[in-house]
Amino acid sequence: MGLFDRLRRAGSGRPRAARGNGRRVTLDRASQRTDLTHLEQFVATRRGVEGYVEPRTAVTETTIVLVAADGEWTRRRIDGPDVARRLSRDLGIPVYDAQVTGYPQRMRDWSKAHRPPTAR
Repeated sequence: MGLFDRLRRAGSGRPRAARGNGRRVTLDRASQRTDLTHLEQFVATRRGVEGYVEPRTAVTETTIVLVAADGEWTRRRIDGPDVARRLSRDLGIPVYDAQVTGYPQRMRDWSKAHRPPTAR
């Protein structure tokens, strides 16, 4: 049985509740300690870092995007918006709701400048 067969069998097309904990099922893995370690190291080794919290979707868990002053960025899973805000407070960085503020232009500029060359 394929992935889509399992999803279709789930019922109405809405995400199913996970057994026992009442949370929605996503197609993504949960946050792990390695995710938090990566975020802490990113902040420790870059200046001017800001956090942007992205909500959970049917495909991914809640994520946080950290953007440095030069536009370099990283994205990792996190155990909900409250954890993202607490982590940002502990690390001493501002945090924003990505759905409200959007992303800074410097992030798009950095991504464009660091895009791999296209195959011809």
